[in-house]
Amino acid sequence: MKEELTKYEVARIIGARALQLSQGAPPLIEIKEPSPLEIAELEFKKNVIPLHVIRQV
Repeated sequence: MKEELTKYEVARIIGARALQLSQGAPPLIEIKEPSPLEIAELEFKKNVIPLHVIRQV
């Protein structure tokens, strides 16, 4: 069963991806605005970010 991400997990994933983009990682989607944060948010919405959440029990 797939659990929903918390707002903190979403923020962490988007922030980590935006940092990767700002350091030169290639974007996974085509976009005209080069803002790393906007690209990361769109990648998250399209579910193409190559990051996963592993929760400790």
